[in-house]
Amino acid sequence: MKTSESKYCKCLYFTTNALARKVEKLALESWKPVDLSPSHAYLLLMVLEEPGTQPGCIANHLQLSPSTVTRLIEKLEERALVTRTTEGKQTNVYPSATAVAMLPTLKECLHHFYDCYSAILGKEESCKLIDNMGLVADKISI
Repeated sequence: MKTSESKYCKCLYFTTNALARKVEKLALESWKPVDLSPSHAYLLLMVLEEPGTQPGCIANHLQLSPSTVTRLIEKLEERALVTRTTEGKQTNVYPSATAVAMLPTLKECLHHFYDCYSAILGKEESCKLIDNMGLVADKISI
């Protein structure tokens, strides 16, 4: 059954979660070449783009709780993709040489994901949807 035909199709909770599950499947498929979940991959991309970034900054940008970011970083450390250093009260996260070498493949995965959803929605429509969803998410701050 299509989401739009469900008896809950007018419910924000139901429709956003249905969309999230479908987008998650696309994202998981796109990130398979690097064997990372989308959350791990985006965190790693952020650390590659801003070596030495702090977990709190990562949490803010990825819209995740600090404890979730800590767990993601721990998994990336286990795979020797990032390292953490502590300077006083500050913790900084740095990419490893292995992660740096993965950057071209990570970017290919990111572009593949964009191409997948753009092919389904259209480039203009997907940009509008993302912009609108960001604005709506900003309005619903808890």
